[in-house]
Amino acid sequence: MQDHRPYIGDMTLQIPFDNSYATLPDGFFARVTPEPVKAPSLIAINAPLAHDLGIDGLDDPNLADVFAGNALPEGASPLAQLYAGHQFGQYNPQLGDGRAVLLGETVGTDGIRRDIQLKGSGRTPYSRMGDGRAWLGPVLREYVVSEAMHALGVPTTRALAAVRTGERVVREQPLPGAVLTRVAQSHLRVGTFQVFAARGDTKALQTLFDYAVARHYPDATDPATFLNAVMQRQAALVAHWLSLGFIHGVMNTDNCSISGETIDYGPCAFMDSYHPETVYSSIDRFGRYSYAAQADIIVWNMAQLATALLSLMPDPEAAVEPFTAQIHTMPEMIRRAWLTRFAAKIGIADPTPEDARLITDLLTLMEISEADFTNTFRGLIEGTARDQFSDPTGFDQWTEAWKTRIAREESPQELMRAANPVLIPRNHRIEDMIASAVAGDDAPFHRLNSAYAAPYADHPDHADLRQPPKPDEVVQATFCGT
Repeated sequence: MQDHRPYIGDMTLQIPFDNSYATLPDGFFARVTPEPVKAPSLIAINAPLAHDLGIDGLDDPNLADVFAGNALPEGASPLAQLYAGHQFGQYNPQLGDGRAVLLGETVGTDGIRRDIQLKGSGRTPYSRMGDGRAWLGPVLREYVVSEAMHALGVPTTRALAAVRTGERVVREQPLPGAVLTRVAQSHLRVGTFQVFAARGDTKALQTLFDYAVARHYPDATDPATFLNAVMQRQAALVAHWLSLGFIHGVMNTDNCSISGETIDYGPCAFMDSYHPETVYSSIDRFGRYSYAAQADIIVWNMAQLATALLSLMPDPEAAVEPFTAQIHTMPEMIRRAWLTRFAAKIGIADPTPEDARLITDLLTLMEISEADFTNTFRGLIEGTARDQFSDPTGFDQWTEAWKTRIAREESPQELMRAANPVLIPRNHRIEDMIASAVAGDDAPFHRLNSAYAAPYADHPDHADLRQPPKPDEVVQATFCGT
């Protein structure tokens, strides 16, 4: 693509690029440059994250140009990555970054290598019929929710910057355009492995495998140990999601990160009232990616990764049985991680299998009463959980058994405070924030970012953010960012 970028004088912004993915063969990506936008204006820059990335010069007046894609910083090597993926169970042989451009990588002040990617930066060879752009709503949603997830302790991609483009994008109607700068330990996905496996390109698949091992799992010695390491991270990640009432919404294999980070915040949401079959995504008509289904789907996704890795084995046919057995160990991984997470939520540090019954009994009572997920668990600390139950008789009986159990624990309150947030990014608050931003008021966006930066602390000034939606505020559906 021809670069029509205007010349911008000396840039004080310094990004210490150290690009490795760009050194892989050309078949792994397409070299592109972001498409310039009309009138970029900076909404937010994440200064603490910039520091971690080793970025200097945030006082540069050209920040909006850089993070909109109008100016390339020195050392950038922009490209769009190739991948495939199963989307709602159906295999798509070629996807790729249709509206994202990887600027490059840095090795941060903490020694961690991370990608810096522009999302919504224009067409690429993988855009298919899309315009390569993003509108303001999904950009701000991903910024707020991904940063909240980081503060909640969940492995996640993060938001470095958000920029208005000064242009309109057309979805159902014309909407203000925006670009998000996303940071990840990498953007390698299950679908990255799938695309080369499906093509029978064992050489490229081996190159990808070697790269992923070196970057993320240096202790892995072969595809089997690599697969196990990815499974361990994904099991821990999904159990963490479940413990917070988080629903990813679109767990396609192209949205499943090899690094074990939460990636692609499209129709994501946090539950208000607890119900295990909760679905928010407008495109998930059959509940494939419901709250409760996430534990099963991640096993299915890892089975697709295992299938892609088979051709790297000396005897692929003989490897099917041990790989299948390996995948069958994953549900137990998830159960153990789930038990640890939920036991901490009720003050148990070293749970036994018997403690699972105490947890599930509480969840059953919550489902019957449509109790608020976050406020019920936090209420166990504050003495307000009983208020969540329409008929508290069952909860009172549960409480007696619970108090008897945690009497054996040394520091149950401390454990519970670290496991049960005061604040989560509630759907109706996110939607209100987006509506305000569309109208030109970014104050709610900045307020949410400030509040969610410390989600486990009491927030007297943000008490309203704890409240579940009123009936007329309930968000029935969330939407994909495309």
